[in-house]
Amino acid sequence: MADEDQDQKTEKPTEKRLSEALDRGQFAKSPEMSLLFLLVAALAAISLTVQVSAKEIADYAVAVFTHFAATPLTRDTVSVLFAEVLFTAGKALLPILAACVGAVLLTAGVQSGFRLTPEVLTLNFDRLDPFAGFGRVFSRHSVIRTGIDVLKMAAIGSVLYLGARALLADPLFTVPVEAAYLGHFLQHAAIIFLTRMSLALGIVVAISYGYEKFKTGRDLMMTREEVKEERRNANGNPIARMAMRRMARRLLQKQMLAAVATADVVVTNPTHYAVALKYERSKDKAPVVLAKGENRFAMRLKAIAAEHGVPMVENKPVARVLFSMSKVGEAIPSDLYQAVAEILAVVYRTHRYYFHRLKSRRLEAASA
Repeated sequence: MADEDQDQKTEKPTEKRLSEALDRGQFAKSPEMSLLFLLVAALAAISLTVQVSAKEIADYAVAVFTHFAATPLTRDTVSVLFAEVLFTAGKALLPILAACVGAVLLTAGVQSGFRLTPEVLTLNFDRLDPFAGFGRVFSRHSVIRTGIDVLKMAAIGSVLYLGARALLADPLFTVPVEAAYLGHFLQHAAIIFLTRMSLALGIVVAISYGYEKFKTGRDLMMTREEVKEERRNANGNPIARMAMRRMARRLLQKQMLAAVATADVVVTNPTHYAVALKYERSKDKAPVVLAKGENRFAMRLKAIAAEHGVPMVENKPVARVLFSMSKVGEAIPSDLYQAVAEILAVVYRTHRYYFHRLKSRRLEAASA
């Protein structure tokens, strides 16, 4: 049944689904990558600091053993010596520990895309389901993970065996050598082991992380219905969007109808279009469109204009261009300045009585 459901998932996951998966901590995770980064960090820290650390430890050992006979063994001196030993050892180990901590953080960041996943910390009772846990133990994923673990153990075992066999041929185990050679041998052995183990684990990590990446991508695949549903949810409910658009259109129409009473002129088609304009020299750089409409709404605009005595001018080409190119609440296009100026000039000459009342009408509308 699960395979049938998976077969239906033919669509790649959307950005929203990928983002939600990251928040849940559902991304490709390879435990071997953490071990690899730790080994590489430790190898780099040892290679860079071993010479300085070895010299500091040697100088401290020489100083201690030189004055050892003259140092009285009391509770205070033992405490001081123990603290100095811890300080010297800690100073040598601190770069390695810091590198390992940085490697752990870097591993988590690389796998999660340096993104916080707070939902992972929440309590999920599904993880406590014994039946689900039993299914996970005997799943195909568990078998593959077991194979990867066996490969990892084989790689580490092979590196340890081959490395130990090569080091056993060192003169340290057959002939007497100087004490200083022991330190050189330990450094060389550590670097050899860490380098070979890092290379072997690199191959295991490539296989493990590649599989986890494939599995995670396959688990996040979506059906076509899921993609369509997500798009619908992202864009909102179509019925709600239509209702909101209708409400916004009605509100705009109501505002336009109320503004017609304060217009300087209404330019008409005469039956198809009507555009109400206003121009206040002290405020407007160009005539502003207060309202516009076509067909039935244009008739309503004209009726209100007639009710309030607003001058109406019939000019078919100007009305048509104003309706198609202008926006309510904005100035008219610059190409129409000359034509509208001529219309306003005629209106100002022939309807002087109207403009005496228009100023007070605008003040009343602004106060309301």
